[in-house]
Amino acid sequence: MTSRITLLLLTILFGGMAHAETAFRQLRMEENSARPLDVAVWYPTPERGKAETVGENIVFSGTAALRDAKPAAGAHPLLLISHGYGGNWRNLNWLAQQMADEGYIVAAPDHPGTTTRNKKPQDAKQLWLRPQDLHHVLDKLLAEPDLAGLVDTQRIAALGHSLGGWTVLELAGGRFDSRRFMADCQQYAVLSGCKLASTLGIDQPSASDMLSLNMRDSRIKAVVSLDLGLARGFTPESLKQITIPVLVMAAQADSDELPARLESGYLAEHIPVAHQSYVHVEGATHFSFMQLCKPGAAALIDAQDPGEGIVCQDGVSFSRAEIHQRLFKQISAFLQQTLVYSPM
Repeated sequence: MTSRITLLLLTILFGGMAHAETAFRQLRMEENSARPLDVAVWYPTPERGKAETVGENIVFSGTAALRDAKPAAGAHPLLLISHGYGGNWRNLNWLAQQMADEGYIVAAPDHPGTTTRNKKPQDAKQLWLRPQDLHHVLDKLLAEPDLAGLVDTQRIAALGHSLGGWTVLELAGGRFDSRRFMADCQQYAVLSGCKLASTLGIDQPSASDMLSLNMRDSRIKAVVSLDLGLARGFTPESLKQITIPVLVMAAQADSDELPARLESGYLAEHIPVAHQSYVHVEGATHFSFMQLCKPGAAALIDAQDPGEGIVCQDGVSFSRAEIHQRLFKQISAFLQQTLVYSPM
């Protein structure tokens, strides 16, 4: 009897999509002509067919999905994903795929100026537009359910890695003080965020007012930060006022440039205990949160960009695949506990 009740609850929770396939489509959002967005979306579908591999290249593994398939009926939770500096939607494809398998709609934009194919200085220096990119993607999916399915507005979360972690903390209510950040960099100049201050325009007085804007989006009910950077620019006062659940995940095998103590640990110090969960991810480096590297990938990357093969390095205890499985289980459990199902 208990197992039947559990099955029924899971069916209700995920709109009856326990056995759905995962679909994938790419969007070009040009509503804002000055900042068009390329967006990848994963979502449940009732269709069956031959899946194709998406998000794969010569060094990174992709995932299997049905391209442009019909969205499944019913309302679904939504997870917005923000990539790190110089990254793109492919970086967290492994997680997007698994969350879509669980019944989520997952959307990941490429942030202009800080993405792989667009590092234009003028775009990179408008850091405050990153949270707005996620606002716009959310608006799009809510307005056009034919794209990926109907969104359950009470079950919307945002997740980000590295600079993406900073981005989603803005959506949770964190307020960034560029002057505070630059003063802090006098003491912690080794931090990667401090080294990027000029690239991101943080050191420009003209950016200070824009970066301090309140980017809180009340539609977002939970946030996940994966080894974020720039944390020390958030004011303690704003972090103490966060009232939605926040899962802070930090790499155990950290580095001097992104030490957990000074970045993720800073969040844990100031976000109210009642609203946060803090996890040290054993065996993970900063790059373990990214997609799986193919055999020999590090050497191929180093041949083109010496030293960049580090993106395929993990800690000594676990493989990246093992780390990903633990991350997925923890993130999925956190979201199931914090995103409240609402009959529609």
